Amino acid sequence: MSLLGNIIWFIFGGFFEAVAWWFAGILWYISIIGIPVGRQCFKMAKLQLAPFGKQVVDRGTKPLGMIANIIWLVFFGWELALMNLISALIFAITIVGLPFAKQNLKLAAVAFMPFGKDIR
Repeated sequence: MSLLGNIIWFIFGGFFEAVAWWFAGILWYISIIGIPVGRQCFKMAKLQLAPFGKQVVDRGTKPLGMIANIIWLVFFGWELALMNLISALIFAITIVGLPFAKQNLKLAAVAFMPFGKDIR
């Protein structure tokens, strides 16, 4: 199921969303200060390509990571998480869309506060 789900996800928007995340990550890498944020963008791009079969693991957030999460949340996180939540609600309308809604909820959790989370 995860292979088929990833193929469908990739065709119907996953690739374009991943490219957008890569572009954002490259822009953040231009400044030295933005490198940690750029790393999170690349993490999201990797998850956007193929979310089925991957798990988000909370490895704990250190104090500096918590500050970075708060800054991320204020400037980017709530909008990205809201976008994924709305997408999950749209997918959840049909039974066929429920697995895709679940993946959008996973993406929303990472988009809300990405520092301190690993993707396996």
